[in-house]
Amino acid sequence: HVVTDEFCRTSVPGLFAIGDIAGAPWLAHKASHEAVVCVEHIAGVADAKPLDPGRIPACTYSTPQVASVGLTEAQAKAQGRLIRVGRHRFAANGKALAMGEPEGMVKIVFDADNGELLGAHMIGAEVTELIQGIAIAQGLEATEAELIHTVFPHPTLSEAVHESTLDAWGLAINH
Repeated sequence: HVVTDEFCRTSVPGLFAIGDIAGAPWLAHKASHEAVVCVEHIAGVADAKPLDPGRIPACTYSTPQVASVGLTEAQAKAQGRLIRVGRHRFAANGKALAMGEPEGMVKIVFDADNGELLGAHMIGAEVTELIQGIAIAQGLEATEAELIHTVFPHPTLSEAVHESTLDAWGLAINH
């Protein structure tokens, strides 16, 4: 493992490292994004933004699928944060039922003090597609308030994200 900074620079001037050699997570989409960050930095792009390793979605393409991004409940607690956690089972999701895929759930973790979206963990049908919505929301620094007031189309699996957000604040509609 080669140690790099936020722009993929090593301790050797002019030498950069990306991908597996730069360390975990060992994911193709992480390496691709590192390449963009690295090249933009080398090219002197003024607003080049470093990769936030805590906001890299992890996806397991199994049956059922598994996806996560951000902090787990345990990690957030270990940081001393007061948290709110919401869950929504696919068994209460109309689209999952119509697809014959009622097994699964979405779990979402928020900072209870400021509503910051800390992380999400999902298991079930097409969750490797759903996790990107959480990654986008984190990138935009969305809080529970923005997610609560977002209109989610119906019937969709993405409604489980909305319902888990509502559940974290005791507002769930569909159980």
